[in-house]
Amino acid sequence: MMRRRHHGGGAIVFTFIIALLLTVIPLPDWARYMRPDWVGLVLIYWCMALPERVGVATGWFTGLMVDLLTGSLLGQHALSLTVVAYITLKFHLRLRLVPVWQQSLTVLVLLVLHQLLALWISRIIGRPGAPWFFWMPSVLGMIIWPLVYATLRGMRRGFRVN
Repeated sequence: MMRRRHHGGGAIVFTFIIALLLTVIPLPDWARYMRPDWVGLVLIYWCMALPERVGVATGWFTGLMVDLLTGSLLGQHALSLTVVAYITLKFHLRLRLVPVWQQSLTVLVLLVLHQLLALWISRIIGRPGAPWFFWMPSVLGMIIWPLVYATLRGMRRGFRVN
């Protein structure tokens, strides 16, 4: 039995590092809620593109990194990104078949789920509710998904990540 050799693991790690950096870059107060969920977008892409390499464990680890970098409750984003990774892996074959604009709608649902789970955990520990613009990162993630998809696909093809 011949095993297939994987290439480009460094490119996958690099994209997650860039997403984590974009998550913690300081923004002015008025733009704080306008930051897309970069880690969620990158996780969704790699789970769709390479489900045998990026999965639930990657979602858990990157969520833990988001928790550590943002100072949120340890495990809050880890849980929600794990759920997002699982659902993306479950439907990755269907998601690949639809056009990018339809994938954007699915990405919106996944990012809203991520935010709902994080909000639910925040409410359990007694933090106040979120304002209406709390949902902007999900909407912006849906809007920029075609750009993120094209960029990561180009990177995957350029570095021959498989």
